Amino acid sequence: MASWGLFVAGASFASFRGLHWGLQLLPTPESTQDSWMWRNIFVSLMHSLLSGSGALVGLWLYPQMVTDPIHGHPSWAVVLVAVSVGYFLADGVDMLWNQTLAQAWDLLCHHVVVVSCLSIAVLSGHYVGFAMVSLLLELNSICLHLRKLLLLSHKASSWAFRVTSWATLTTLALFRLLPLGWMTLWLFRQHYQVPPALVILCITGLVTVGTMSISLGIRILIRDVLQSRPNSFIAVHKEIRQIKTHDGEPVTRNNSTLNLKD
Repeated sequence: MASWGLFVAGASFASFRGLHWGLQLLPTPESTQDSWMWRNIFVSLMHSLLSGSGALVGLWLYPQMVTDPIHGHPSWAVVLVAVSVGYFLADGVDMLWNQTLAQAWDLLCHHVVVVSCLSIAVLSGHYVGFAMVSLLLELNSICLHLRKLLLLSHKASSWAFRVTSWATLTTLALFRLLPLGWMTLWLFRQHYQVPPALVILCITGLVTVGTMSISLGIRILIRDVLQSRPNSFIAVHKEIRQIKTHDGEPVTRNNSTLNLKD
């Protein structure tokens, strides 16, 4: 299982790096002033669509992953988690290649935590259900990435942006805060089944992602709903650099405990 998981993670890494490279050969929207950021977020969107929808369908078809998140999972669930490991590694390389360490250190730290947590599930074959629940956060990241792409394309005053903003806030509550709450409650009740070092790692990730998620939701609510006018491009670009969450994910890139980027 471990060797197969490593192979899938390696293939995923190569595929997402290839997508990063391939997008450089294609034109970006003329209104976009930061072409690298646009490409990076677009790749993040592809990962979120794959992992978020895969986790939702998987948990629907195999609810044992919720009732027994340590041992109850089908073999294909490990593949989906391994794909996400490869993606976060590829995204980290892309950030190091195109940004300074001072610009990317927070997201890189997030990615280290995410990859560590997800890799434990891939290599051990345990906690896969827990990792699958964490990938539900990527459903919110789909909206986050769409919102950022619209901002980069100067569409902040469009009807599509307003719809995306409300969808972002809705999915943040349903697919980010709710799963984070469930994972925290499960870990609190079942901590005796989990090694202490892993408990500490999970708690660190949950606190980090939860704090960033709440902060992100408040910023979006204020900027997109309560303020009457959209921000200038400079403010928007600063926001994108601060919350580019893969979640999560700082963790908002994705991005989850285990996420899982935003």
